[in-house]
Amino acid sequence: MKIRTAATAALTLAAALTLAGCAGTTGPDSMPGMDHGNSSAMSAPDADFNDADVMFAQMMIPHHEQAVEMSDMILAKDGVDEGVITLAEDIKSAQQPEIDQLQEWLDGWGADSDTGSMGGMDHGGGVMSEDDMAALDSATGAEASRLFLEQMTMHHEGAIDMAQDEVDNGQNPDAIAMAQTIIDTQTAEIATMQELLAQL
Repeated sequence: MKIRTAATAALTLAAALTLAGCAGTTGPDSMPGMDHGNSSAMSAPDADFNDADVMFAQMMIPHHEQAVEMSDMILAKDGVDEGVITLAEDIKSAQQPEIDQLQEWLDGWGADSDTGSMGGMDHGGGVMSEDDMAALDSATGAEASRLFLEQMTMHHEGAIDMAQDEVDNGQNPDAIAMAQTIIDTQTAEIATMQELLAQL
């Protein structure tokens, strides 16, 4: 009986450890390649993070929000190049979920999430001024397509720089993974935009 009892205890312990191991796989260190949309498994409040991670989230949220606003502007216009429409839809579908995830990380980290102002960014961050946005808003047809592509190229270049800073200096593995995704995706989109500009 003692042997059986010991074996049962060992099996129970092994099962408990296995379950604990499974539970641990939902932490931020275990799924760097996980889809950003599944935020519940990636936003543990006690996740490792540093100042660079917080800055990345705080700066990228309003940056992405402006890209979504620019995309909405171009999608509301008539006579816009079909390739530009597809690009704007792709930008919206990629960046809105990232905005939501970044906000959730800030909440989980207990960081200031009041990111409504981009006053700390200059044009080097690819941020459009009020005049830039007004020009895009009032443009029509082929001119609107051209302006959107030129402005969004600058915007993407700024985002890539910000994301590279996070890859180089960040600590949170999920934030770094998102930053790398931004670099890869937006680099490819810049190439697409250059092709579209050449065709206009």
